[in-house]
Amino acid sequence: MDIVTLVLFLLGFVFLVVGADTLVKGASEFATSVGISPLVVGLTIIAFGTSAPELAVSVQSAYAGQPDLTLGNVVGSNILNILMVLGIAAVIAPLTVNTKLVKVDVPLMIAVSILLYVLSMDLMISRLDGIILFAIVAIYTTYLIVQSRRDNSVIAEAELEELEELQKDSQESSVWVKVAYILVGLVLLVVGANWLVKGAVEIAHLFGLSELIIGLTIIAIGTSLPELAATIAASIRGEKDMIIGGAIGSNLFNISMVLGLSSIIAPNGIAVSPTALSVDMLIMIAVAILCLPTFFSGKQLDRWEGVLFLAYYVAYTIYLLLSAIDHPSLPLFNQVMLWGVIPATVVILSGLVWHDHNQA
Repeated sequence: MDIVTLVLFLLGFVFLVVGADTLVKGASEFATSVGISPLVVGLTIIAFGTSAPELAVSVQSAYAGQPDLTLGNVVGSNILNILMVLGIAAVIAPLTVNTKLVKVDVPLMIAVSILLYVLSMDLMISRLDGIILFAIVAIYTTYLIVQSRRDNSVIAEAELEELEELQKDSQESSVWVKVAYILVGLVLLVVGANWLVKGAVEIAHLFGLSELIIGLTIIAIGTSLPELAATIAASIRGEKDMIIGGAIGSNLFNISMVLGLSSIIAPNGIAVSPTALSVDMLIMIAVAILCLPTFFSGKQLDRWEGVLFLAYYVAYTIYLLLSAIDHPSLPLFNQVMLWGVIPATVVILSGLVWHDHNQA
C-alpha cells in the first residue's frame, strides 16, 4: 500500500468527522431560520445527504450490470442504519422518540420495505417498479415539508414567540451561509467516505482478505459511514430528532430513491438473486418491524435497547461471514438465532409494550 492511499485513508476519517459536524450545524440552523422542524430536516436533508454514497455506488453498479452490488448495498445499509447507527446513538445517550415517527414514518418504512419485497418476487426490479418507488419518495418529501409548515402555523402563541425569537437570532447570518454549511458538510462526508473505503480495501488486500469478505464488511459499512458520523455529531449536539429521523429517512430514501433511480437507469432493470429475496430482504423487513415496538415502549430508545441493536448487527455480520465461507457451524448458528434469540426478543419487547400500555 502506497503512502498516498494511507494519507487519503486518514484524511477520510477527518473529512467524515468535520463534514458530519458541519452538516448537522448547518441543517439545524437552516431548520430554525425557515420554520422547519429538526425532525423533518433529519427525514429529508440529512437522510438525502447521507444516502449519497449508496446512491453513487448503486447507480454506477446498476448501469455497469452488477445487480447484486446494487441491491446488497441498499439492503445491507438499511440493516446497518437501524441496528448499528441507532444502536451506537442510543448507547451514547438514550433517544426520545417523536410520536410522529411511531405513527407515520416507521410504519411507512415498514410498508416500503414490504413493497420492495413484493415487487422483487419475480426476481426483478423493473423500470416500472423503479418509477413506483421513486414516486413514493417524491410524495413523501413533499408531504413532510408541507406538513411541517402547517404544524408551525398552529403552534401555541407562547411557543410561537419562542420560535420567532430563535428565528430572529438565526437570521443574523444569511440563509445562504447555512446552505453553504450543508453543502460543504455533504461534500466532505461523501469524499471522506470514498477515501476511507478505498484505503480500507487496500489494507484488507494487504492482509490477504478475499474480495467477498471485503464487500460484505468494509464496503457495506463504508457507504453507511456518513449516517454514522452524522448521527454521532447530532448526538453530541443534542439534536435527537435528527438522529432517529435521519436513520428512518435514510432507509426510506435508500429504497425509494436509490433503488428507484438505479432500476430506472439500469438497461434491463435490477435482477434479484433468490438468496437476497429469501434471506437478506426478510432480515431488512424484520429489522424495520423491530423499530415499532422498540420505539413504542416508553417512546424512548434506551441504552440497553441500543446494546440489543448492536448485538443483532454483530450476529448478522457473523451470519454473513459464516455464509460466505460456507462454515459447517452455520446451520447451528441459524437454529440458535431462529429458535432462541429471536423468540426471546419478541417476548421481551411484547412485555415492554404491554407494561407501557398499562402504565398509560
